[in-house]
Amino acid sequence: MASTASIWQGRLSQTGRTAQHWLIEWWRLVNLGAIILVLTLSPSSYSPQSRTVLARHIYINTAPILLGFTLLCALVTVVLTRIVLVTALSYGLSQYALQVVIRVLVLELIPLTAALFVALRCTIPDGAELTAMQASGQLDEMRQRGIEPVRREVLPRVVAGMFSGITLAALSCVVALVVAYMATYGFSLSGVAAYTRLFGQVFSPSVTLIFVLKTLFFCLAVSLIPMASALYGMGEASVRTSAEMRGLVRMFAVILLIEVASLVGNYY
Repeated sequence: MASTASIWQGRLSQTGRTAQHWLIEWWRLVNLGAIILVLTLSPSSYSPQSRTVLARHIYINTAPILLGFTLLCALVTVVLTRIVLVTALSYGLSQYALQVVIRVLVLELIPLTAALFVALRCTIPDGAELTAMQASGQLDEMRQRGIEPVRREVLPRVVAGMFSGITLAALSCVVALVVAYMATYGFSLSGVAAYTRLFGQVFSPSVTLIFVLKTLFFCLAVSLIPMASALYGMGEASVRTSAEMRGLVRMFAVILLIEVASLVGNYY
């Protein structure tokens, strides 16, 4: 009995430590998000040197991937539109084909794909770079010189990641809408009135609000979580890999929750 009680006591203690560590990690993430928000709205964060660093990060995170992602989105739009049109025509539901394309592609796939694309190409490598700076002691040297690393190194990366995600999502949505129209009506302007009316039916005020908020939260999640993992996951060098993996799992969990919440808001 004493042995069983000690086993259960050990399990409960381990569960309590795990829950405490989990809460601390989420609290650090929320706290870093609040700090980034305050710094973003603070005029002192935009000194001439800071603007130069911010512009460089925005250019590096956006320009190299903008054309490729837009072309990929256009190609996927052509293929998806053709599949939906042919399938809807075979079932006698051709009048709903474009609405399905707009809902599935523009409302759901493009914001999610843009966020994941930015995460894989920009923010996760930025987080790895920040992790290397943390491990080498560069961030501690900045603190000793009176330079705040969050303002100097983290803020430009987070803002650049959000700018890149929003830019990719907005431009790709416009391209997808134009390509879907041309795939359906060709280069004729005869379908503009019907297409505009259909677009207005899909993008009601509530749906538009949910779409904008979802895109913003997606971009915030993929920009902020890798930086938080880099800053707070280096307490011990032996757990660096597991900390990075926990950051990735946390990022995908947040994205999944945002997507589920948007689906509930749009369809329930």
